[in-house]
Amino acid sequence: MSHSSAPAPTQPRADVAVIGGSGFYAFLPDATEHTIPTPYGDPSAPIAIAEVAGRRVAFLPRHGRHHDHPPHGIPYRANAWALRSLGVRQVLAPCAVGGLRDTVAPGDLVVPDQLVDRTHRRVGSFVESGAVHLPFADPYCPGVSRALAAADPDVRVGATMVVVEGPRFSTRAESRHYASQGWDLINMTGAPEAALAREMGQCYAALALVTDMDAGAESGEGVGQEQVFALFRANLDRLTALLTAAVQALPDPEGCACGTWSDGVDLTYDVPGIEERR
Repeated sequence: MSHSSAPAPTQPRADVAVIGGSGFYAFLPDATEHTIPTPYGDPSAPIAIAEVAGRRVAFLPRHGRHHDHPPHGIPYRANAWALRSLGVRQVLAPCAVGGLRDTVAPGDLVVPDQLVDRTHRRVGSFVESGAVHLPFADPYCPGVSRALAAADPDVRVGATMVVVEGPRFSTRAESRHYASQGWDLINMTGAPEAALAREMGQCYAALALVTDMDAGAESGEGVGQEQVFALFRANLDRLTALLTAAVQALPDPEGCACGTWSDGVDLTYDVPGIEERR
């Protein structure tokens, strides 16, 4: 009597990822969900995969499907590793931000070009031994940034985003200090996410939705959580349309410095699938 063995499960694949921010917990219709184990624990949530504009796109809600993870508790390394293990080479990262100066206003969509990391409790690198120093002068991929900017004529390009530890909002003094440095946006999740994506050889860019003006930028009671979530919810359709158009406009990532910086570098951590390109 012969016995037929069940076929091995097919490894899910995706080319592009969208990491959803506060209030952005679903993106892809008719998606299949996959639980992806990693050496760094579980990602924020199961990863949904579907086809968008002819591309295989993965969606991961940064905070979890029910906002389970506060900014300082997000499993950033697990998220980045899981997406890379699916084959993701390009990452679009919408996020909620506060405005620090009159260069921006609530409702603005901005593609930042610089980042300042003011977090202090997070594991910010996959490097745990050896000499691997990430070039990070320009933290966002220019090709992915251009695709985001081209997707909607109202998107502004160029701003500095400071990332603070959270989960509390800034004092007025802190907010005024950040503004005095010439920084435009304030956020709680952009670091170490951007650097980890670069360590994974991924092209990464943020799409910042200004939900409020930070405490030192306006009078009154200061920013509150419900205000942030409400404005983000009100812009979900706009964000979804923009991200769909951006996916279609993404350039070929082959040869981009985001992925080639490690050529010739003896990496001391695992990058899933890197052998396929080398």
